[in-house]
Amino acid sequence: MSDGVRVAFVCVQNAGRSQMATAFAEREREQRGLADAVEVLTGGTDPAEEVHDVVREVMAEEGVDLADRAPREVTTAELESCDYVATMGCSTLDLDADEGAVDVRDWALEDPDGKDLDRVREVREAVREHVRALFDEIEAEVTADV
Repeated sequence: MSDGVRVAFVCVQNAGRSQMATAFAEREREQRGLADAVEVLTGGTDPAEEVHDVVREVMAEEGVDLADRAPREVTTAELESCDYVATMGCSTLDLDADEGAVDVRDWALEDPDGKDLDRVREVREAVREHVRALFDEIEAEVTADV
């Protein structure tokens, strides 16, 4: 692929699920040797001040340090430039992209904010599985175009 694949992970606050998804996507991209082929983007429609403490804690258990990550606002233009947009089940996105231009997926994941560690670990595992499945598709697409 000449332009590569651009994928975004979005939720309202960009402080929990989308941050986990982004971290797992970055890991998948590296492990699969897709660093030059896949761009990862994250953001929220109403970003929080910081990544949720409980999310930082459960991701640290996986060797992922989210201490330097900050929630950010994502624009419609950024999302419309993506090949895939994964929302976490809470988004109010209204993409005006040409029909079929952006593959939008709603993963309908529980918000980890305010949940106990065991529940957030369950959310983390669900996020990981969704990201792996998406990267299986992306890897097949990228390697088919080579």
